[in-house]
Amino acid sequence: MDINKALAAFFALSQQTRLDVFRLLVKAGSDGLNAGEIASLLDVKQNTMSANLTVLLNAGMVRNERHGRTIRYFADFDAMRALLSFLMEDCCGGRPELCQPVIDEIACAC
Repeated sequence: MDINKALAAFFALSQQTRLDVFRLLVKAGSDGLNAGEIASLLDVKQNTMSANLTVLLNAGMVRNERHGRTIRYFADFDAMRALLSFLMEDCCGGRPELCQPVIDEIACAC
């Protein structure tokens, strides 16, 4: 991930509603959620949610699919991995044992 993509991702995630949306979509996993469900679960107006989803989409942190009349949103796990990799690039001065606790913390327990 280059610095500009990382900055766009950080910008998108630096607002509470957008961060809540992203975390909700991470929890939803491969099922994703449609825009109305997201707005309802987070108690956010539809037009406000649409604007926030657009920011996340433009930053590449979420993807969407049209299903009939609704649009389903999904966390982009490849983008999340790329952002985490960007943050941990050259981690711990070449001493991987120092990074292991961080890796253990973010590893999926699925």
